[in-house]
Amino acid sequence: MSTTDAAPLIHVVDDDEGMRKSLCWLIGSVGLQCRAHVSADAFMAGFNDKRPGCLLLDIRMPGLSGLDLQQVLQRLNSSLPVIFLTGHGDVPMAARAFKAGAFDFLEKPCNDQVLLDRVQEAVAEHRRLLAERDQQTELRQRINALTERERQVAERVSCGLRNKEIAADLGISQKTVELHRHNVMDKMQVDSVAELARIWALAET
Repeated sequence: MSTTDAAPLIHVVDDDEGMRKSLCWLIGSVGLQCRAHVSADAFMAGFNDKRPGCLLLDIRMPGLSGLDLQQVLQRLNSSLPVIFLTGHGDVPMAARAFKAGAFDFLEKPCNDQVLLDRVQEAVAEHRRLLAERDQQTELRQRINALTERERQVAERVSCGLRNKEIAADLGISQKTVELHRHNVMDKMQVDSVAELARIWALAET
């Protein structure tokens, strides 16, 4: 089963036990699995962003603050969407959170339906990001299966060069270029130059 097909998991990080229980009950009421964490360190101890979901994160907590945890996740290149929930929000704080890539910034108490809608939207976004990451991983694996010469030919084919031009550029015969080109199309699992150029660009992003 693909990671994008897995049941979503919503994480709640808040030092307030009542808030943790309330949020998990609300999230569970719509059939979503919720996992509560008393601190940022507790969340990071079991961190895994390969499963679809999102993070509901308090701002002010003992130890690492919510904004500090967001920075940690940034450094790890995490794709897990972060929704801040705080009773102590202000404009500079919200601006900092959004600048660092927060999915949303909501003030407590938040309307239940608004929160659930944003959670569902965050989960959908995370599924999309995970699918993109899986696709890029697969494409890089295909590229890694190419020989050095096949890679050189593939790069030039993707740039629109003709076999004659590639042969002259690499100092090899057109027949050899044709052979490498056939192998490239086979290993990359594409049928056209346009498709090769598209996925080559995707793999390099």
